[in-house]
Order: sequence, then C-alpha cells, then structure tokens
Amino acid sequence: MERRIFLKLGAGAAIGSVLAACGGGGDVSTSEPRAQSTRLKVVSGWTNLALQAVRTVKPGPPMAARSLAILATCMYNAWCQYDALARPTRPGQPRRPVAERSDANKAMAISYAAHAALVDQFPTEQAAFDAYLASLNVSQGSTDGGTPAALGLAAARAELDVCHADGANQLGNLTPGAVPYADYTGYVPKNPAMIVSAPTPRELIPAPGHWQPLTYTDAAGVVRTPLFTGAAWSHVTPFALASSDQLRPAPPPAFGSALYEAQVRHIVELQASLTDEQKVIAEYWADGPNSELPPGHWLLFALYVSERDRHTDDDEIKLLFALSNALSDAAVAAWDAKRAYDSVRPISAVRYLLHGQTIPGYGPLGPSGGLRQIQGESWIPYQPMTFPTPAFPEHVSGHSAFSAAAAQVLRSFTGSDLFGASFTKAARSMAIETGAPQAEVVLQWPTFSAAAAQAGLSRIYGGIHFDSGNTAGQTLGQQVGRQAFARAQALWLGNV
Repeated sequence: MERRIFLKLGAGAAIGSVLAACGGGGDVSTSEPRAQSTRLKVVSGWTNLALQAVRTVKPGPPMAARSLAILATCMYNAWCQYDALARPTRPGQPRRPVAERSDANKAMAISYAAHAALVDQFPTEQAAFDAYLASLNVSQGSTDGGTPAALGLAAARAELDVCHADGANQLGNLTPGAVPYADYTGYVPKNPAMIVSAPTPRELIPAPGHWQPLTYTDAAGVVRTPLFTGAAWSHVTPFALASSDQLRPAPPPAFGSALYEAQVRHIVELQASLTDEQKVIAEYWADGPNSELPPGHWLLFALYVSERDRHTDDDEIKLLFALSNALSDAAVAAWDAKRAYDSVRPISAVRYLLHGQTIPGYGPLGPSGGLRQIQGESWIPYQPMTFPTPAFPEHVSGHSAFSAAAAQVLRSFTGSDLFGASFTKAARSMAIETGAPQAEVVLQWPTFSAAAAQAGLSRIYGGIHFDSGNTAGQTLGQQVGRQAFARAQALWLGNV
C-alpha cells in the first residue's frame, strides 16, 4: 500500500451545503461568521474533478497542462468579477458591485465557469461534470442576465473562444479528419520505429542523434507505436512568455562526443546500481498512463499546501491560476526545445553506441526479470515494459521543466520554500520490479526545491533522460515559473 500525506481532496464536499442554502445563487447571510464563509473550497473541488478526468482520458502531458490551465483561468476570470482589484485575462468582463461580492456568488460563478471549461476540455466526461454541478444544488435554468451562473459562463466562453485558436489544434480543425491535437506541422521522425522487445541492429537507427519511435505492447495487450506527442506544441500561444522559444536552452552535447558518450555510460552504470530508494523515486515520479501526469501531480501538491495553509477560495484561485499557467508555459517551452533539437532518448543511444558490447542491464522481461549481462543493442530502461519511454524527444526533460516551474510558483506564492510532504512505499509493492523495494521506503520533501530536484533525477534513475536534459529542464522551468508568477500576480493585483 502507498501512503501520501498530501490530500486528494473530495470534490466539493464542503460547498454543496453552502450553495444549497443560497438557493442556487443568493447571498450567504452577512451575519455568517467569516471563518465559515471563506472555506467553501469550490476551487479544489473542480480541480480534483479535472485531475480525475486527466487520469481517465489520458491526454499527453502538454495537453493536460493546457487543459488544467484553461480550467484555472476560466475560474479565475469568473472570480475576478467579484474582486475589487483583479483583472481578467480577457477584456470586457464587468466588475460586480460591492453588494454582490459574496463568497456564495463567487462560488456560483466559479462553478459554472469550471463546468463549461471541463466539458470543453474533456467532453467524454460530461456526465461526471454534470453530476457534480447538480450535487451543488445549482439550477441549470439560472444562467440568464447578470446572475453569477451567467457571468461565470460568459467568462468561460470568452476564454475558450481564444483557446480554440491558440495553436494547440484542440478541435482538430487544422488537420483533415478533425483529430484533436493532431500534428499539423508535418513532423516526420528521422528513424524508423524500434521494437523494444528485440535487439536493435545499428542500421535501424540511421539518424543516431535523433528521436526514434518505439513499438511495444501496452498494459491492455495492444501493440502500439506512438508518434511524437505534441509535435506542434511550439506553436501554442503561451501565457507569460513572449514566444515558445524565448527561453530555449542550449542544445545537448553533440551525439558521439566524449561528453555524450560519458552520459550514455553513466545511465547504464546507474541502472545497474540503483538503490531501493532510487527505484522508488523512479516509479513514484513516473506519472505515466492512468495518472494525473506531471502537471496534475504538482496541482495535487498545491492542494496539499492549500489545506496546510488554510487557504480561502480567493487564495486558492490565485495559486492555481499562477501554477497551472506556469505548468502550461513550461510545456510550451520544453516542447519547443524537444522539437528544435529532436534529440535521441537513452534507449536508442545506448543500443546504438554500445552495440555489440556486453553490459549490465535488463533482459527481455524488463526490470522484473532482474539484472544480467546483456548486449548493448538489447538495453531496456528502468521502466515498465508496457510504457518503456514517453513518445517525444529527450532534450529537455519535461518533468524537470514542469517541476522547477511549479516549485518556483509555490515558493513565490507562499513566501517560503518549506513544503514538508512525504510519500511511503511499502516493501515489495512496486509495479516496475516484482519484489522491490526490499523494505519500506519513505520519500521526504522538506522543500519545494527538493521535490523538484528529485523529480528531475527520477528520469535519470528511470533511464529515460540524460543529465544534460535534466539540468537544462530545471533551469528552463525556473525561468518560466518566475515569468508566469509575475504576470499572474500583476493581474490579480490589478497592475495590468
């Protein structure tokens, strides 16, 4: 069993009774104690619903980051109308009179904006969103005129209209067949797909410095060869950056150089000597299929911080607005570098550079088959065989960029690097490797910085990124986080 001390909060349990008492849109009595009226937690409720949608729908990491940012921005813009200072991201939204600025009205507007955003981003999950909205005892007929519901819907629609033309191709209208998020830039990999379960001859890696698709059998028993997820993401309009390439890092070491070969050998040596703690770190931060993905992982951390610091909805909307947009911009910037450099992942680099050499590694069963002496052309990273490496190039590490950006925002918002969360992995409970770890392992993060650093290292422990990809991703993420927080803060302080 796993134990997390940060909380996956139940969606909306605290606000249903408040909205019900308001008759679907009326004010909470002004005599109600402030300590009660400021703990509605509508923002965390809708955020948790979105995270569950990510787990169910399984979008790519950049798509998940964008969807979560759209949700938070729609909620923020609805909330702005009831705040004395905050400016929305889109013009034309009226500021409500002081008499209307109750917590209940804000919660109502936020809920209708959130519902519209989530239905737009995850249409297959509408039944869950409808059910949650209904559980708040909100009348679907109260969306006319200047009601909070109407204002929330209008705020969401204004944001969604812009986002539908932001370059993500969410609606598929930029490509034949209307496939959501399909690549419209004509990207073609320079290498044919590698069959992960079989040795790879060098001639099947004709462009050894470049990314290579992988063919493997997923957890459902389906043979898959996924292409570059988010190949067009450098064309997505960012939140705070001037352009997707504004902060583009330097390229990775040249393929075949002494520094590059040293990184390749380091990965192989590290995989052969992983401690139980390093194995747990690799699995914990994997954030692969069926998870909330790296952007959602950091939103869970933010919800923990919000509970820890007893945030009101006003606090929470600001934090999640800044954090989710930083994560979305981190995706834009990281995927710009991935597309620009098209750099090879460790699995292809090891199989090419160490071809014909006997090295320690995992056999055809992957980590659960145990370490042995293998040929370099058969090397497999410390990952589940059903998802051996994510389907996009190496440089830079998306995990590192996401995590550093999030940590930067959390430090800036809270005014401290203090985190204090932990995770416990029971003995012999890992999915990647049967029988590991030998004893219980506790991961502790005293600071946000420590969590971000560990997230980046996890990709090296897992054998899917090099040191240079992690280092460059961490630097990129910190820069993105600073810019995103500065813009978000300027908006809610009314300085834009």
